[in-house]
Amino acid sequence: MSQFQRVCLVHYHEIGLKGHNRKVFEMRLLRNIEAMLEGFPVATVMRISGRLCVFIKEGTDFELASRIEHTLAKLPGIARVSCGYKCDRDIEQIKQAAVDALNDVSQFVTFKVAARRSHTDFPISSMDMNQIVGAHLCQAFPEKIVKMHDPDVMVRVEVIQGNAYVYAASIRGIGGLPVGSSGRVVTLLSSGIDSPVATWRIARRGAECIGVHFSGRPQTASTSEYLVDDIAKVLEKTGCIARVYMVPLGDYQREISLEAPPSLRVILYRRLMFKVAQEIARREGAKAIVTGESLGQVASQTIDNINATNAAVEMPVFRPLIGTDKQEIIAEAQELGTFEISSQDAPDCCTLFMPRNPETHANLEKVLEAEALFPIEQWVRELADAAEPHDYRCPSYKPKKKRPRKDV
Repeated sequence: MSQFQRVCLVHYHEIGLKGHNRKVFEMRLLRNIEAMLEGFPVATVMRISGRLCVFIKEGTDFELASRIEHTLAKLPGIARVSCGYKCDRDIEQIKQAAVDALNDVSQFVTFKVAARRSHTDFPISSMDMNQIVGAHLCQAFPEKIVKMHDPDVMVRVEVIQGNAYVYAASIRGIGGLPVGSSGRVVTLLSSGIDSPVATWRIARRGAECIGVHFSGRPQTASTSEYLVDDIAKVLEKTGCIARVYMVPLGDYQREISLEAPPSLRVILYRRLMFKVAQEIARREGAKAIVTGESLGQVASQTIDNINATNAAVEMPVFRPLIGTDKQEIIAEAQELGTFEISSQDAPDCCTLFMPRNPETHANLEKVLEAEALFPIEQWVRELADAAEPHDYRCPSYKPKKKRPRKDV
């Protein structure tokens, strides 16, 4: 075990491009990291020289440090994570820390040292450090080869803020912006493959996600609700979901199926869902709706039908998957860890009272004429009131405070 303190250096890209508000994004990411590493042996998390540094408690072995590294790499806002060591600004300590850092790399043949100092008060220049540390590593690893261009591993030495940081093991993060830095949205979350991926994509852009799941209950079993809960628990691991509302839509779909023209049922179902999602969004202080629709994938996702559905709400509707094909979505769902859950069959509102020949090019005037048969605004209030919230761990989420009613 190394004599030096283990650290994980968190590198970011987009945050570094921010201007005067860069610190706000850094602090949001720092708080997210602190919350998601709760339970790990972490001493503290600090901002240092254009990145964040996670200081791991002394005595922590490489395997547990590696788990911390891989947990960090899955958090939105992080471009790369490097596991290494903090030591004094002493060249002998730096040389030994470099040996320890290179020992953490499992397989490599070639390497290169890349050193830099942030201040000239350290007497050894970056170029000289490259040569001194490189020569020491050649002695410690005689079977390895120095390669200046495209080596298997880079041993980096950074002399900054009173300490030196040395690392070699590095893994790629998912990038994007930290959750909670881009406002709050409501995402329509089904138990299918697409909507969890759409939710993850919008969370990766910094949005705080409130899920709304429309269940076929009581006309169907509540199986889809359990699957959505399992999906939310996967998203929760990276802080990408704050709350999910379960909305029992079955009886209202039944009313629509009894009175509306069969070809327009799907459009009317979706317009009702959008209106309820908008009402929940307003109550939550969210400013947009997110769906997992992909253009032309099913009957409800033609341009005409999307326009007819959009017209039901005033809020902007984001569709992160609109130009993505099914195989690409499946690949992302597998990487995310939701594909196996979403592949299970479950009756839900999407398959309830479906017509044989749904309209693929809806005319908005005819849709509004059919919708006028029902007390939609009353239904929206009833469904929003009946929505059952389930909370998940999202460090940035704070429920909107309810305003006290004024006595009339």
